[in-house]
Amino acid sequence: MYNISLKILRLFPPELAHKITINSLKYAGYRNRENDDPILSQHILGLDFPNPIGLAAGFDKNAEVVKSMFSFGFGFVEIGTVTPKPQKGNIKPRVFRLTEDNAIINSLGFNSKGIENVRKNLSKIQNPYFNNKIIGINLGKNKDSTDDIKDYLYGIEELGNFSSYITINISSPNTKGLRDLQLRGNIEKLIKEIIKKREEISIINKKPILIKISPDLNDDQLRDIALISLANGIDGLILTNTTINRPDILKSKSKLKIGGLSGKPIFEISNTILKKMYNLTNGQIPLIGVGGISSGTDCYEKLKSGASLIQLYTALVYQGPELISNMKNELVYLIKTEGYKKVSEVIGKSVWYEKITVN
Repeated sequence: MYNISLKILRLFPPELAHKITINSLKYAGYRNRENDDPILSQHILGLDFPNPIGLAAGFDKNAEVVKSMFSFGFGFVEIGTVTPKPQKGNIKPRVFRLTEDNAIINSLGFNSKGIENVRKNLSKIQNPYFNNKIIGINLGKNKDSTDDIKDYLYGIEELGNFSSYITINISSPNTKGLRDLQLRGNIEKLIKEIIKKREEISIINKKPILIKISPDLNDDQLRDIALISLANGIDGLILTNTTINRPDILKSKSKLKIGGLSGKPIFEISNTILKKMYNLTNGQIPLIGVGGISSGTDCYEKLKSGASLIQLYTALVYQGPELISNMKNELVYLIKTEGYKKVSEVIGKSVWYEKITVN
């Protein structure tokens, strides 16, 4: 059924196909699934994850289909990116399939219905059963913002109570000036203000705060982020967002479109960043690996590269939701085959083996 649906969706422009998908999933409701193999469970960030596979931000920007995504077997779901005020994002067309490369280029620019809309949507799914589900909220700033830090603080104030964890997105390449927040002085100021705000709000003062960073950072920038994160109490890092670089292996006609590249071609790029950051932080804070994951083997490789958890999105476009169940089965097989008792035992194994260094 999913294969037929995917073929039909590909007849439409990418952004319209996504809109059709979201509207369809709104009426799908929640379907309870069998429990995951206990070997996949772990306690991280103060949370109990049934499996390490999460939905990356970008698919459900406005928290419209959270229940449906859990029905597909995700261990956690991250919604957003959410901006304080509603905004349309960049001009269309702004999403391009690179079918030959199993990739996508997007220049969406934080299109969002805004915090008020997302808060209403999240309030509808608050019930005893879903209190046990792990929902991350990815926050961004408005394009016309005059105070970037204030935008993030407002997001924490308004949505923190609905989240299991909060992601600060400062790495999308599609909002002018956003990536400058990753620079040493800027990110240090931002992190200190965010941690201070969390401590001021009693109801969220223990909610984990994560920072999502770019795959296009150099070694000095990675080192700065690692040191600042460790020194200021950041709970985790998400590595990585999309890249503005274009690997030579790309074949699709749309490969030079403006925007961030995601999907299979950035798998090794993001893995390199992941290994370096695991080394820089000495495995002291959880890392979520994102970028090019499309199989259980890919997931296993991310974990060995230092990720405690992983996220995906682009692979859903090409393989559909059955991918999640297949990935979990393959991951369980790989863990058991190599003699591990728990998924947590796999984390960072290839980093120590390869002796990854940062220049």
